[in-house]
Amino acid sequence: MTDLKKSWQEYIFKALKTAADRENVEAGIDSAENIIVSSPPKPEMGDFAFAMFPFAKALRTSPQNIAGMVVKELENMEDASAAGTFSTAGPYVNVKINIMDSAAGIISKVLNDKDDYGRGSSLKGRKIMLEFSCPNTNKPLHLGHLRNDSIGSAVARILKAAGAEVMKVNLINDRGIHICKSMLAYRKFGNGATPESTGMKSDHFVGKYYVKFDSWSKEDDGALAEAQKMLQDWESGDEEVTSLWKQMNKWTIDGIEETYKATGISFDKVYYESNTYSSGKQEVLNGLEKGVFYKEDDGSIWADLSEIKLDKKVLLRGDGTTLYMTQDLGTAIARQSDWPFDQLIYVVGSEQQYHFQVLFHILKKLGYIWAEDLKHLSYGMVNLPDGKMKSREGTVVDADDLVKQLGEMAKEEIIAKERGDDVGDIDGTAHSIALGALNYYLLQVSPSKDMIFNPAESLSFNGNTGPYLQYMGARISSMIRKFENQKEKFAGIEASSSVLTVEEEKELIKLLISYPEVVEQTANQYNPSALTAFLYELAKTYSRFYHDNPVLNNEDKVIAVSRMELSKAVLQVFRNGFELIGIPFLEKM
Repeated sequence: MTDLKKSWQEYIFKALKTAADRENVEAGIDSAENIIVSSPPKPEMGDFAFAMFPFAKALRTSPQNIAGMVVKELENMEDASAAGTFSTAGPYVNVKINIMDSAAGIISKVLNDKDDYGRGSSLKGRKIMLEFSCPNTNKPLHLGHLRNDSIGSAVARILKAAGAEVMKVNLINDRGIHICKSMLAYRKFGNGATPESTGMKSDHFVGKYYVKFDSWSKEDDGALAEAQKMLQDWESGDEEVTSLWKQMNKWTIDGIEETYKATGISFDKVYYESNTYSSGKQEVLNGLEKGVFYKEDDGSIWADLSEIKLDKKVLLRGDGTTLYMTQDLGTAIARQSDWPFDQLIYVVGSEQQYHFQVLFHILKKLGYIWAEDLKHLSYGMVNLPDGKMKSREGTVVDADDLVKQLGEMAKEEIIAKERGDDVGDIDGTAHSIALGALNYYLLQVSPSKDMIFNPAESLSFNGNTGPYLQYMGARISSMIRKFENQKEKFAGIEASSSVLTVEEEKELIKLLISYPEVVEQTANQYNPSALTAFLYELAKTYSRFYHDNPVLNNEDKVIAVSRMELSKAVLQVFRNGFELIGIPFLEKM
């Protein structure tokens, strides 16, 4: 709807200027693009609403009077009268556009632009780095990581669709006290076992010892001190500890990469905490010399946060070992050096809001001006219906198990509906349905909100789900295949938008027009749920249209061909939208 909005901004601007000239006053605005456009409270009131409040002072009359003056001027403008209808609503001018005048043009544009339809240039020239996933090398990925990955991947694709140059980065948290806990438990209780000897996926194997440390530490008060000593040994380069660290990290990372492959997650660059913590430590020491930080009696180094109305934050422990904050300083600086960005977005859970508030403040205190361009895209907790996940107690929802479970459930549904012969590759189709269910369900909730993931609900083929959208895409694809097989029946028949007169057709045209704007809005707000809501509305509207109006089997061949062109355009928008939010498109289901 962006182009239509701009057109109506021009009409309103022209009407205001004319009305002002008649009153021998200034209009109080010098550009059409500065006219604010909103939506009326009810759809039947129109498509656009223009408030007249901003012009009351310049025109020296009430907003209600200005609305009447503007409508009168619009009535005298032939192009405005042809483009829509308009009326006053108190201090507003409401406009209802003649949507079908745009039908032929928008269908043609969608079908000509194909995969590029919806891509824009609002972020052209901006370099945006996006950090997401960031697993620890002491356990496999869980449901919380899956939400992180879904949001990060979708936002990256959406920003790119809005014209930005995007770099997706991952930070492997491969050092620290939490890593030493699993290493210590393995050294004490592993007895030389390996993933191969136990038949376990390698990241699950390592995760078992992280859980083991938690149970052991409850029985042995000295466990945490031993883990702290191991961290000191690692930072000092102890050969035995380093060798064990390399082996266990490899096991975890190999397993996590298998999960990434299965869920379609990829990165342009991977950073490792073990490579950046030392530079972060040096930044802290430099800051201490400059008086940016201060040292306590135990040798620990702290930042005073009173400037941002917080207390203080430790940056280096008294024994010289580093913390998350230390390495995040080093990582941020390394990234700006590697790929000078206009913005760096961290996709991290909302429980880390304090961490990033402090990180950004400290970077600014150290003199890094680009720290103004850092953003924390926080997201809420995700749990199962029966409660919260806890990594240390081994009660997390494992990512591999969940994806496998969803695939098995989808496979059972295919077999139950006797669709095996139609889909061909049952296992591949089931996996695609599982990913569609997972990504859509995780993205349909605004990132800032906590959510409950219900596996069975996510796989429903009815309602607001990924499989429902995939099914609509497959249904249209099937109809198009049938049309192609009967093409001689429609030889010489041309599509005509003038025959698209039913209400659902108008709604579909309006949705097609609005798709690029939805993509831009989603990019500006970093909120994929706006796009999932749009796709669901498109699916519902097409379903109503298809149910009530014959398409391929219509007696009027012009209507049949015209509705097929409309259906092809809807399918193209489905394809484009699916790609942005990580829903595999299926020709057959």
